[in-house]
Amino acid sequence: MAYKKIEEYDEKSTEAITKHYSSVLKLLGEDPGREGLLKTPQRMAKAMQYLTQGYRLDAEAILNSAKFHEPISEMIIVKDIELFSMCEHHMLPFFGKAHVAYIPNGWITGLSKIARTVDVFARRLQVQERLTTQILDAIKDALHPLGVAVVIEASHLCMMMRGVQKQNSVTTTSAFFGEFEKGETRSEFIRLIGSDLH
Repeated sequence: MAYKKIEEYDEKSTEAITKHYSSVLKLLGEDPGREGLLKTPQRMAKAMQYLTQGYRLDAEAILNSAKFHEPISEMIIVKDIELFSMCEHHMLPFFGKAHVAYIPNGWITGLSKIARTVDVFARRLQVQERLTTQILDAIKDALHPLGVAVVIEASHLCMMMRGVQKQNSVTTTSAFFGEFEKGETRSEFIRLIGSDLH
């Protein structure tokens, strides 16, 4: 039996994007008809739909899909969440880790839903600053916690491959709400995401 890969993409979008990428290759001086590039425009069309699938996802619905009543008010941290996104200025990737914490106010969510929330917003054309606050706002709106904290550390290929070409720079962004705006709570969070507890 022949191997058949099953993927789901919007056919009209794929067809239209494929044509545009074929034109881009021509404008760059390439021949989209040569063997190595025959399927490249279609692959790029599918890749971009995958990398921007966050536009079609609802973070609040994801968080609410595993929402449980629990009478706890201790800090919950999911750290080192891998993320991959696309810089909206050059459409080059940036990648790194997100550290997310919240203090429940009667409701918790499944831990995987925190990581999925990161993906919802990372899988869009982004700037890291906005990505950080969107994650915070989604958790705040869905769970109504006592506090939320988000820190993202990422490397940007737009800085590494072009422009200033700085290979080792890392950008860190943070956003805090509620209890995490207090120095003591924020310091505890920063200490915990920086420690190796496992």
